[in-house]
Amino acid sequence: MRVISIGLIDRSPIPPREVFADAVAERASGLILAHNHPEGGLQPSAADLAATRQLWTAGVVLGIELLDHIIFNRSGYFDFLEAGIE
Repeated sequence: MRVISIGLIDRSPIPPREVFADAVAERASGLILAHNHPEGGLQPSAADLAATRQLWTAGVVLGIELLDHIIFNRSGYFDFLEAGIE
C-alpha cells in the first residue's frame, strides 16, 4: 500500500507517474487504486471517472493492469469492477 496524494477539500491530484512508480519498480503486473470520500457520497464524480480512464490507459501502455478502483467512506464503498466500470 502506498499513499500517492493527500487531497484538498474537494479534489486530490493523482499523477499517473506517481501511481505507477512503485508498480514499475516492483515489476508488478497489476494494481488496485483506492481513495476516500470522507464527507461525500460514494458515487464516482466526473473527475473520478476521468482519472480512472487515464490511469487505465497508462496501465495499458506500461503493461500494468488497473485491476480495480475503490471509493470508500465510513459507511461503505463503491467498487468500479463490481459496477462494471473500466
